[in-house]
Amino acid sequence: MNSVGEACTELKREYDQCFNRWFAEKFLKGENDGDPCGQLFKRYQLCVQKAIKEKDIPIEGVEFMGPSKGKTENSS
Repeated sequence: MNSVGEACTELKREYDQCFNRWFAEKFLKGENDGDPCGQLFKRYQLCVQKAIKEKDIPIEGVEFMGPSKGKTENSS
């Protein structure tokens, strides 16, 4: 599946590959030693946010999932 922004599709592919490899080779075997794909995800996320803004896609009322969902600014 392509990304919302054409320029983001390659970043999405790289992140998907990284996540799937980590999930299959580490997480499912009980190894949870960090987030090896975090930087790829952040780059992809920024690209998507830029594409949404450039395409003027309305996002009011849309809930996003992510590491900070449900956390307050003061959470550790």
